Amino acid sequence: MREIKIFSGNANISLAQEIVSYLKVSLGAATIGAFSDGEVRVRIEENVRGNDVFLIQSLSHPVNTHLMELLVMIDAVKRASAQRITAVIPYYAYARQDRKDQPRVPITAKLVADLITTAGASRILTLDLHTGQLQGFFNIPVDHLHGTPVLIEPLKKISGQNLVLLSPDAGGVERTRVFAKRLQAPLAIIDKRREGPNQSQVMNIIGDVSGKTAVILDDMIDTAGTITQGAQAAMNAGAKRVVAVATHPVLSGMALERLNKSVIDEVIVTNSIPMGGKDEVCRKLRVYSIAPLLGEAIRRIHEDDSVSSLFI
Repeated sequence: MREIKIFSGNANISLAQEIVSYLKVSLGAATIGAFSDGEVRVRIEENVRGNDVFLIQSLSHPVNTHLMELLVMIDAVKRASAQRITAVIPYYAYARQDRKDQPRVPITAKLVADLITTAGASRILTLDLHTGQLQGFFNIPVDHLHGTPVLIEPLKKISGQNLVLLSPDAGGVERTRVFAKRLQAPLAIIDKRREGPNQSQVMNIIGDVSGKTAVILDDMIDTAGTITQGAQAAMNAGAKRVVAVATHPVLSGMALERLNKSVIDEVIVTNSIPMGGKDEVCRKLRVYSIAPLLGEAIRRIHEDDSVSSLFI
């Protein structure tokens, strides 16, 4: 069997270290920096000819730098004659612009997919895409994992508190239904109208949350406007407690301040994006590792084994 080699960009080295620890291998040696003018500079410091190469890189802040790092890393190992290149992207950025919903706007989710494919990636391993159909934007195999196995465990500990799973919008109902079914809890929906980018206004709650612990479930928390307004709406509708759950803690702008001031008791997230001390600023954050999930997927891909059981 061809040898496995795992490299990491600068976006989330701590997660990469956890993944290789799970797999009981060493992280590949690579120099990833920048020239004096800011251009990304990459050098792979070990032989990868004929190897099965995995490149771990979340497209987190600064997004453009980390995206370029990934593209240049792919090109470097492709030109070094790697047999197969899998881009492991725990957080896939530019995914929110996935269709032309207004005149003269781009579809950046497709653009980034084309860039990664053109650079030379053989397949993609990612986690909780903003919308599942983004898989179709790639012309190479995509293994789309869900954070459910990681995020459901802390919820099981509070499952006796009369839970109701709350979707932040109509688009998130399918994701929320999976959790509701696993926890044998009812489902409700937040009816909101978005006023502009990163702005939303909660209108009302569809469903019964009175006297229950409301768990708001989303794929990401960016500026935290949606989730904090949704939490307040749930409390206004009679919920006794609110817990927020999201896979990707983007936490940009005033997110931490909003979470600290909100009625949310705790915010459960994964380490798909590094905290960088944000969990010290906001004590409500509870971070759970996706390293075993991604590590197991990498092992199965390398051994040409089935990954489908991890999709649940």
